Amino acid sequence: MGKSSKDKRDIYYRLAKEQGYRARSAYKLLQINQEFDLFTGVKNIVDLCAAPGSWSQVLSKEFKDKDCKIVAVDLQEMAPLEGVICIQGDITKESTANEIIKHFDKADLVICDGAPDVTGLHDMDEYIQAQLLLAAFNITSHVLKRGGTFLAKIFRGKDMSLLVAQMNTFFKEVYICKPRSSRDSSIESFILCRDYSPPEDYRPTFIDPLLDYKYTTEYVLAPFVACGDINDYDADQTYPTEEGYKFIEPIQPPINPPYKSFLDKRRN
Repeated sequence: MGKSSKDKRDIYYRLAKEQGYRARSAYKLLQINQEFDLFTGVKNIVDLCAAPGSWSQVLSKEFKDKDCKIVAVDLQEMAPLEGVICIQGDITKESTANEIIKHFDKADLVICDGAPDVTGLHDMDEYIQAQLLLAAFNITSHVLKRGGTFLAKIFRGKDMSLLVAQMNTFFKEVYICKPRSSRDSSIESFILCRDYSPPEDYRPTFIDPLLDYKYTTEYVLAPFVACGDINDYDADQTYPTEEGYKFIEPIQPPINPPYKSFLDKRRN
């Protein structure tokens, strides 16, 4: 792990530490909101796959002292947040949807920043992420009001157009967003679906296969939107640490003489 490590030296990682966010992903939601104004007129919000809670933190700060209910859901137990109702539950179960609805009739906004542990095999990662997104949408279809908004993480790939076609069946507007704080080198993006308008005869269910509905077979190219100020920090760029920050560089293991002499021979 060197000076340019993207895991620990990233500018958004440092900003998150400075501003008290639990993860750098908080800036992704902030930048998407900056572009699309997600929070205006919103009173009831659900944060799926919420742990460790950075997106819920953004919501908690944004809606502090406002008449708004925020429900955060995750399989893992999450540390409490002021103004946030935490539910430990499985988003693939109807009982979790019923638990959410106990707190309000319908949500205005459902967000999901969940992702599997990536393998590095892009086709497999994309498929697993797509299944997670569909699971998130399935519970969303139970709790989101007509006209509501759904935001979730996706992995860009060859089958992304299928997800867009599925979401276009249920929403009038679908966008693919790439926040400035999301690294260019990452296949991560976010799908933003606005104005929830399911077909009149559609009935959400946890029993039938997910999205087992005759959605349009026409593939629609969703608009791709880069979110965040173009002059803002670049997540793939290494910046000097701010004054007051002192990061301890990892100690390099000493090279013993036999290994060093072997390297010298290879160089010669």
